[in-house]
Amino acid sequence: MKPSGSPRTRLGDISFLNCAPIRWGLSDSGAAHGIDVISAPPERLAAGLLAGDLDISPVSLVRYLRHADDLCLLPGLAIGSDGPVRSCHLVSRGPLEELDGRVVALSEASRSTALLARMLLEDAIGVRPVYRALRRDALGHDPGGVPRTAGAAVVIGDDALRLWADAPGGLTVHDTGEMWRNWTGLPMVFAVWAVRRTFAQDHPDAVAQVGAALTDAVRRARAHPREVAAAAAREARGSSAGAFGEGVLLDYYRALDYSLGDRQLAAIQEFSERAAARGEVPAPLSARIPMPARIPILGGRT
Repeated sequence: MKPSGSPRTRLGDISFLNCAPIRWGLSDSGAAHGIDVISAPPERLAAGLLAGDLDISPVSLVRYLRHADDLCLLPGLAIGSDGPVRSCHLVSRGPLEELDGRVVALSEASRSTALLARMLLEDAIGVRPVYRALRRDALGHDPGGVPRTAGAAVVIGDDALRLWADAPGGLTVHDTGEMWRNWTGLPMVFAVWAVRRTFAQDHPDAVAQVGAALTDAVRRARAHPREVAAAAAREARGSSAGAFGEGVLLDYYRALDYSLGDRQLAAIQEFSERAAARGEVPAPLSARIPMPARIPILGGRT
C-alpha cells in the first residue's frame, strides 16, 4: 500500500492499439484504479515525461537514447517484435531500391521508426532519398498514407495496422520490424518504459509497484488473447482508429513482443551504435554509461 498522502503515480499509456493488451491487463487486475493513467500518442507522452508531467511512460527508443542520462528503463518491458511488427511500415509506390533522390515522408508520431527507416533505406538498401516530415493530419483522406509528391512514407500505429490488414492497390507495405530482423538478426525494440531517474530515486516502492502491475498486465493479456482482441476491437470502434476485425487484432498481438530480455538489450545497443554513428544520439550507450549490461536499467548505473 502507498503511504497516506503520497502522490499517485502518473503513468503514460500509448493511445494506439499496440497498448490495448496492457490496458486490458491493468483493468483485469484492478491495478489501473491505483494509478493515474494518461493516454496520448508516443511523442506527447515523451514530452510529458521529460517535462515532469509523467513519472513513468512508454517512450520511443530514440527518445530514450537521447535522454538516457535522465531516464532509466523499467525492467522487462518494451514494445517490439522479433520479425514482422504489423504496425511500423515503409509504404512505397514502387521498389525501395528506386527511391534514390525521391521524397520519403517521415511520420512525426514516432522518431524510432522514422530513424529506423532511414537506416534501412540508406545502410541496408543503399539509396539516398530526400526526407520530409509528415504530420498525420496532412494525409487527409489518402488511404495509403503516401502523399502524391512522395515515393514512400513511414506510417505507424493504427494507420499502419490498417494498411497491413488491407493495403490499397498500387502500394507495397514493407514491415520495418521484419526488415531490421533480416538485416541484423536481432529483434527490434520500438519503445521502452522509462522512468525519470529522480522519481525512481525518490519513490522506489511506487516504481516497483507499477513495474509489477505492468508485468502482470502483460501476463494476463497473453493468457487471454481472444478476450484481449475482442476488447481491443470494441475500443477501436469507439475511437479514431475505426473498426478492426478481431482476427486482425489477434494476429497483431501474436506478433508484438513486450519483453526486454538479453536479445532485446542487444538490439537496443546495436540501434544505439548505429544512431550514434549518424549523430542522432550523443554516443552509444556503452560509451556514455559503462556497466556490465551496458544499458541503464532501473536501480542505478551499476
